Amino acid sequence: MEEAPYFADIARGPESGRALWLTCSDGMKIRMGHWPRAAGRDARGTVLLFPGRTEYVEKYGPAARVFTDQGFDMIAVDWRGQGISERAAPDRLLGHVGDFADYQVDVDRVMEAVRELGLPEPYYLVGHSMGGCIGLRALHRDLPVNAAVFSAPMWGISLSGLMRPVAWSLSWFTHSFGNGTRLAPATSRDHYVQVAPFEDNQLTRDPDMWAFMQHQLEREPDLALGGPSVTWLYLALRECAALERMAPPATPVLTFLGTNERIVATPPVQKIMGAWSSGDLVMVPDAEHEIMMEVPTTREMFFERAIGHFGAHP
Repeated sequence: MEEAPYFADIARGPESGRALWLTCSDGMKIRMGHWPRAAGRDARGTVLLFPGRTEYVEKYGPAARVFTDQGFDMIAVDWRGQGISERAAPDRLLGHVGDFADYQVDVDRVMEAVRELGLPEPYYLVGHSMGGCIGLRALHRDLPVNAAVFSAPMWGISLSGLMRPVAWSLSWFTHSFGNGTRLAPATSRDHYVQVAPFEDNQLTRDPDMWAFMQHQLEREPDLALGGPSVTWLYLALRECAALERMAPPATPVLTFLGTNERIVATPPVQKIMGAWSSGDLVMVPDAEHEIMMEVPTTREMFFERAIGHFGAHP
């Protein structure tokens, strides 16, 4: 491990935050952020925050402030292909991965680093969007956490009924015949928050958090990521379908889903949570996709319930 850039001035996180470079078993270099628990707080464990697609360490500075104030260390990761981790395609703005299993290589290296740093146990998982997909697969692989919280987990991708078979067939064909690094149809090379208007955006109803995300990308444009590749789309659809067919693990879980969710498909989340004997699904009225970056009352509810959930499984 070696020190990596950490953009503290845009993170709104604890002053103690830092970032480290990790080299994975396949040679890919990824970045992990770490925020130690607040001074004077007894150690309650470590929160492993798995971000979504297009996201990066600094976006979770506000979350780190909440968790560290409650006595938790927290880490977050730039998955391969995003943030300032090594990109999997020559085009930096293309969201691409060669195989969804590659994200588990990142998870394995992160867990090695958590142990190398001696971060306090027990471990707890928070997975948002694509991080919820990666996190669920990691739970099936026995990720050593006492409990998990998911925010709008990507256990399915929101597509219209007519578009779903087209997306499957087109992405499979393009991926299988060697053109998988093309941009997926109906997407662009622009990061969503840089081009979408705040009005009726699909992420948050909070103008301050919207401006926070815009400011981060204005200050550090290398953090930006555009639409996914066709290969990413095909692999994501295949991974979500596989996870939906699996019996949920035994890990105690709390999952949050906005009633105005428009990015991930909600039926798979409801189906998986309906079968999760040690799980609860919380439907958040009027919330958009980014539960942790929604209006203050929603954010406060999320963190209060997540911390209570972790405290119930020490």
